[in-house]
Amino acid sequence: MKIALDVMGGDFAPGTTVAGAILARQELPENIELVLIGDKGKIVDIANEKGFDPSSFEIIHTTEVIEMGEHPSKAFSQKQDSSIVKGFGLLKSGQVDAFASVGNTGAMMAGSMFIIKSIPGIIRPTISAAIPSLTGGSTLLLDVGINPDCRPDVLYQYGIIGSLYSKYIFNIETPRVGLLNIGAEEEKGNLLTKSTHDLMKGSNDFYFAGNIEGNDLFNNEKADVIVCDGFVGNVILKEAEAFYNMLKLKKVEGEFFERFNFVNYGGTPILGINKPVFIGHGISNAIAIKNMIVNSKVFIEAKLTEKFKEVFE
Repeated sequence: MKIALDVMGGDFAPGTTVAGAILARQELPENIELVLIGDKGKIVDIANEKGFDPSSFEIIHTTEVIEMGEHPSKAFSQKQDSSIVKGFGLLKSGQVDAFASVGNTGAMMAGSMFIIKSIPGIIRPTISAAIPSLTGGSTLLLDVGINPDCRPDVLYQYGIIGSLYSKYIFNIETPRVGLLNIGAEEEKGNLLTKSTHDLMKGSNDFYFAGNIEGNDLFNNEKADVIVCDGFVGNVILKEAEAFYNMLKLKKVEGEFFERFNFVNYGGTPILGINKPVFIGHGISNAIAIKNMIVNSKVFIEAKLTEKFKEVFE
């Protein structure tokens, strides 16, 4: 298995990304190969400074960087020797099994959609977040940002995608899929949620648990997967991050609250494309980078992309 990392992406690259790769190399078994894509000279220098043998990595040298503030599609087409473009090339050709980056999210999405492409049958790929539950485990929330406007059939597919993810990553045999709404009653909601509810309630593709309200987000008593459009999901995700930061400022400690720290997850896969791509927060530290790489390994081993293809193709 080979996992590629864009070393030049992120607010603190390449120092933090190389440091994260070193932590991952020390944690992962030897049969997992890490491919670092970026300025070889800088990669070698940083590894040596940290007393780590750079020959432990396969290094793909690049001369260009897609900066965080650049126009995604324009930079993607103009900077062919950038770490992001090279990473997608390696992934498409099968030379690596997954590609991860905390760099320009727009460029990562452009590469995912136009180079790797959606699995046939999937209308729109999605990204998800694991919301900590007071009762233990996590609730999968999707979409959390890439599709702010959704149709009922798209949300229905998120139910399938989320159910498969929860089954093969969280090991829940029959995940309960809920639809985020302003009330538990079937007739509640706007045009989108009412129409989606009508589709989901007769589903044979997943177990539909009905409408889920916002006050059910932090316990999984009613659902293991919660579906919503990307606008609502992103607001929830950002509020959860703000909640965690507020608790830290107030010096409130606790195992449950610490599970809101994005560093523990590192990154999220783009679900519904032909090969595994992970994207992470631009402010990620070395631990977050390490966790993103480790989660990539778990995703590959679960063969989730193949599971999606079996269902949708």
